[in-house]
Amino acid sequence: MTPAPLAATVVIAATGVDLARLAAWARPRARIVLSAALVGGALGALATLGLALASPLPAASARAFALGALAFGFGLLGWSGSVMLGRSVERLQRTLDVGTDWTEADSRRAMVRIAAAGAGAMLAVASATTALGALGALLALA
Repeated sequence: MTPAPLAATVVIAATGVDLARLAAWARPRARIVLSAALVGGALGALATLGLALASPLPAASARAFALGALAFGFGLLGWSGSVMLGRSVERLQRTLDVGTDWTEADSRRAMVRIAAAGAGAMLAVASATTALGALGALLALA
């Protein structure tokens, strides 16, 4: 028997968790988060590069990181607001007979995308700053 199925059997037996169901549940959620983080990462790297052309690298990095942190914070705050007030807003819309398609789940999904994009941007800014700093040091030596 190979180690992976044995480990999966032990986990299922010890916790009662069906790993196939867990993977089926987690896969679409991970896709949403990772795709948004990749988009945020690309935007963060481009923002760092663009701002570094107009200002010193430390200032450009701080500005780009702050923009990513702003998106992350907004997404996190919006997600928690959706969790806390989402059902109440849906109930209010039904009571007032307002014909909107707003749902708590859609709001949470949108806020997760914004937060993940902000997190990806912050990671990309840190990586891009390191790469640009190393490139600048190499060019200074040449």
